[in-house]
Amino acid sequence: MADEPDNNVLVMLRRTDQRTESMAEDLRDLKVSMTAVEEGLDGVNRRIDRLDQRVERIERRLDLVDVQH
Repeated sequence: MADEPDNNVLVMLRRTDQRTESMAEDLRDLKVSMTAVEEGLDGVNRRIDRLDQRVERIERRLDLVDVQH
């Protein structure tokens, strides 16, 4: 009797549990990756903001734009 297969429902539940755990691990990995992407994008945005400020300053110095009061 020890060689008899488990109840089919239990087999299916075990497979579902394994797949769910695998998906949870994948989701954790995706969250970590997404956080890294967001942090990288924040850095890019900061650099663009600084470049924008520098371009505005250069334009003002060259009298290429109207100075706002």
